[in-house]
Amino acid sequence: MTRSIIHLDMNAFFASVEQQANPELKGKPIAVVGASHRTVITTASYEARAFGVKTGMAIWEGKRACPELIIVKGDNKKYTHTSSRITAMLREYTPLVEVFSIDEAFLDVTHSQALYGPAETIAYQLKARIRHELGLTCSVGIAPNKLLAKLASDMQKPDGLTIIPPERVGEILERLPVGDLCGVGKRLQKQLALYCNVHTCGELGRADEGMLTRRFGIIGKRLKEMGQGLDDSPVVPVEEEEQVKSVGHSMTLPRDVESRDYILKRLLQLSEMVGRRARRYGLAGKTLSVQVRLGDFFSNFQKQITLATPINLSDDIYQAAVRVFDSMGIDQPIRLLGISLSNLYEHEGQQISLFETDRKKEQLTKAMDAVNNKLGDFKVTFGSLLDEKEKGSHVISPAWKPEGIRNVTVT
Repeated sequence: MTRSIIHLDMNAFFASVEQQANPELKGKPIAVVGASHRTVITTASYEARAFGVKTGMAIWEGKRACPELIIVKGDNKKYTHTSSRITAMLREYTPLVEVFSIDEAFLDVTHSQALYGPAETIAYQLKARIRHELGLTCSVGIAPNKLLAKLASDMQKPDGLTIIPPERVGEILERLPVGDLCGVGKRLQKQLALYCNVHTCGELGRADEGMLTRRFGIIGKRLKEMGQGLDDSPVVPVEEEEQVKSVGHSMTLPRDVESRDYILKRLLQLSEMVGRRARRYGLAGKTLSVQVRLGDFFSNFQKQITLATPINLSDDIYQAAVRVFDSMGIDQPIRLLGISLSNLYEHEGQQISLFETDRKKEQLTKAMDAVNNKLGDFKVTFGSLLDEKEKGSHVISPAWKPEGIRNVTVT
């Protein structure tokens, strides 16, 4: 049976929520920013976009493009509450709802159509309900898989609905610029043109897989499949995601990232979160896994290493995680990182280390845990995580996932 996948993308979500909450902002150019004076524009209303105001601009750049631009400080609670209401609405039509980000979701309505009618009917009902109940608009794409559904939702913005039927996939992709595919950024688009003479999705789908793999490594096969419009990834609700006997955390990054320094900081942050969680439960693990999701959101890679002895100190986890990450050889923009410890052992009552440096590390870790457990996460942390440019922003990135930084429970 051919699947029917809907991708729903809220239009200028943060800005639209602010305009709906404050009628004085309706029809005016606004930009939503974080709490810090150094923050950048998180999103702009369509009125502001008409003047060239874009996500990622500094406030002064936005003001230069649009002198009448109204700056609005973002409100986490407001956006998460609205997003939760939308998600609840979507789940009335199918239990297969995957929250892709705070303003996007996939729905598998393959088996819902017997009750609610064709996917197109469901999409129009959702658009009407979201407009009537929340005063917001969205763009919707319908296709046989997630890759094409997301592509379709981007074709008509704002407030559009686009259908890519199975029989027209090849025709639509043939002349479509490869950069229109989710995950193919400007850098990768330039590399495909320069090294592979690939400019369109049709050309990418016909490209030699061996050539793509030699040039782009493990994502070569995936790129060819994307050019052919192939994607068999399921729509997975959060509550049905596979649970493993591990202690882990994953983090969706606020943008596609290539900077090694930035990635190492996030690995350190995750290592502290995993280590602290393991220590809280009196556990240590011998197997460490690193998960990486690329910017296309569909290419996921995981690699693990089994150590000689169990670990739970943050620095030990970090050192192992960096080794595993480097061995993966990924040189494409990354959107999600995750670290987990498995092959778990009880750690309480473990023999005291014979080496003074190790004893000091353990004592320091205990002191940090005591402070953070009492006062809150990361009140005491590693100096390299204290980046002033990253402080003070309280706006949720469009890459948000339920519960923010995702927790994997200890099982």
